[in-house]
Amino acid sequence: MRSSFEKQVISKIPGILAMLLEIPENQVRILEAQKDSGLDFVVDVGEYKFFVKCKSSSTRALLYPAVVQLKEFRETSGQDVIPLLVVPYMGDTGRQFCDRHGIAWVDLSGNAHIKSSGFLIHIEGRPNRFKKAGRPPNIFAPKSSRITRQFLIEPYRSFTQRELSQATGLDEGYTSRIIRRLEDSRLIVRESQGSLRPYDPDQLLDAWHEAYDFSKHHIIKGHIAARSGDELLHRIAAILNQNGITYAFTGLAGAWLYTHFAIFRIATFYLKEPPTKKNLDALHFRKDEIGANTWLVIPNDEGVFQGVAECEGIVCVHPVQIYLDLKGHPERSKEAASRLRQECLNWRQDA
Repeated sequence: MRSSFEKQVISKIPGILAMLLEIPENQVRILEAQKDSGLDFVVDVGEYKFFVKCKSSSTRALLYPAVVQLKEFRETSGQDVIPLLVVPYMGDTGRQFCDRHGIAWVDLSGNAHIKSSGFLIHIEGRPNRFKKAGRPPNIFAPKSSRITRQFLIEPYRSFTQRELSQATGLDEGYTSRIIRRLEDSRLIVRESQGSLRPYDPDQLLDAWHEAYDFSKHHIIKGHIAARSGDELLHRIAAILNQNGITYAFTGLAGAWLYTHFAIFRIATFYLKEPPTKKNLDALHFRKDEIGANTWLVIPNDEGVFQGVAECEGIVCVHPVQIYLDLKGHPERSKEAASRLRQECLNWRQDA
């Protein structure tokens, strides 16, 4: 049974392709795909056939399984076949993802990128006609993401569902629901004996990174006197250790401890409990967003502390968490994230 979005695509795609290819719409025919092919339908346009997959969103987690299937069709089909992805609106991340894998796409908002032998069609800049109030279900929501974090902390290990539940502190029913959605997105795979592992750790991290929003944590910005970022980092850690406060550094300071790349000014650290006045006084912390060099972060889920470790005697979150958090930082955060991924999260090279 077709989804409402597939029905919408079938009604609109003949007109869209006719306009893009500058042919009469009556020359565009919708055909049923072969059973069990994984395609949603086929479009016959004279000398070309489009093998179509429809997705209701252009998030990487949803696009990934469709792109994998379309690449397989492209490798086994002739030059007259064009695998085509159709979405309501193709965002920047989705465009980059499709471009990287050489997959043609159109959206129902009027944008397109189709490259084949003999022609190139590229249209961009049309606004999203399908914006909706609220947010769609997110497999990378704060609590749900504990599952993904555990997979990425031990990317070569296969987990049973019970092991994941125990490692993350989530009940088995909740764990089962998240696992099912990760499987549906082809971000994890179930092995023959039933255990689970990432299909591709890089793809899993990319999908999470796209959805991640550091600003959703409670961030208290202020200032602590120090001559350098390194001095600031060690001063804060010493005071927190002396006062028995549970913490873990992240962001630029955390990346520095793992890679010693990119001198930093801002020291960011998670606190398991909201700081008391006594804690802030011990740190000599002055709350002030202007010129802030210290970010105290109260996490929106305690899962950020999964995989914490000591680096040079200072507690840090796992490199996976640091990589995500750098997305919400200024200064040389992009460079720091790139180096961290290269040195600590380079799974393809390790494989």
